[in-house]
Amino acid sequence: MRLAYLPLLQVQRDLYDIPRGPQRFQQYIEMCRDGHGGMGLPLAMLNPMGKDHVPALFDSYLAMDTDALATSLIEEAAETLAEISGEFRVILTLADDAGGGWTNRFDWEFKHRFETKPFHRHGWLVGVLWTAHEPKIETVREELLTTLYRGAYIQQYGYAETLDEMLNQEAYALGMAGVEQWMDGDEVMYSAEILLPHLQSDEYALQLVCFYGDVAAHDLGHPPQGLSDRAGLAVALDRWQKL
Repeated sequence: MRLAYLPLLQVQRDLYDIPRGPQRFQQYIEMCRDGHGGMGLPLAMLNPMGKDHVPALFDSYLAMDTDALATSLIEEAAETLAEISGEFRVILTLADDAGGGWTNRFDWEFKHRFETKPFHRHGWLVGVLWTAHEPKIETVREELLTTLYRGAYIQQYGYAETLDEMLNQEAYALGMAGVEQWMDGDEVMYSAEILLPHLQSDEYALQLVCFYGDVAAHDLGHPPQGLSDRAGLAVALDRWQKL
């Protein structure tokens, strides 16, 4: 895969210098279009009407020299992915799950992992940082690398549709990115047993709850499955670690 990082954090930060209102929103819409009715910058998860905490976090990430870090990480990953076909532009954006109604974390994170086709087919890989997280180098590294390896998996195996395929995708993305297991073994085993009857399901609500647990079910009005927070992701990582 040929990868090129586009440093767009400052461009996104500058949007918030425009007072909240129609002018800012219109500028955001223009950023997301290419001038010919097609896709511009892939910033669907950015909250254009975010309050002061959003530009403050952009400032923090810029002060960390996140763009330089991202460039370095992509150069290293590109060597590992050199034999995989495809050419992609890579960006980082900020999703507001802390201070506004624009983004529901569970719903948008699920889309970020599994509904990337519109971006992927246009040659974009989008890493998402979240306003609820404290800005850290480790956070940037994990998000960027999982995004790159997720894109590489899709290039090789196509878009995941069933829960089983989704687990395999995230096993590869999390494992290749070096994410460490956060759930104890008994809880992982229990969660895997709950997921087992649903592996061939392509039902959105069930898939989401299997990945994000009963807290997501209650938040979004879906039937709970007896799963803890992010249980499906822990099961996916366990798959990788058992290879």
